[in-house]
Amino acid sequence: MLHLGDTAPDFTLKTTTGEAFRLADQRGKRAVVLYFYPKDDTPGCTAEACSFRDQYQDFQDLGAEVVGVSSDSEASHQKFTQKHRLPFPLLADTGGQVRKLYEVPRALLGILPGRVTFVIDKEGVVRYIFNSMNRATDHVAHARQVLIDLQASAT
Repeated sequence: MLHLGDTAPDFTLKTTTGEAFRLADQRGKRAVVLYFYPKDDTPGCTAEACSFRDQYQDFQDLGAEVVGVSSDSEASHQKFTQKHRLPFPLLADTGGQVRKLYEVPRALLGILPGRVTFVIDKEGVVRYIFNSMNRATDHVAHARQVLIDLQASAT
């Protein structure tokens, strides 16, 4: 897996609107909370996405964009986004290339894609990695606190 202090690998994936999201386009502008999750509309993934939704303005105020990634299709992401009113992009990593690039491990005896969150600062450096399949909403709280700490150390 990537380590703290590593430069986050660049990638380009399609969003729910069909637009391309390229990580490198965020550099110098804002931090990115990049979270990998197993599957749209499952209980843990819904709780995680809705928790990010409910605190989205906090992330924006901290100078960060939230971006979710799973192997679900753009159509699946569109339904999930509409159903739960998600204000942030979900990216379709249908071939799992970005998941491999970020070395996100599989979970539950290798059956499910793992749940890992990366906080990437605006310079593109990995500042935090949280890997927990069962504590889905903790990803949100931890990422938010890391951004608060980064902001405090910058002043």
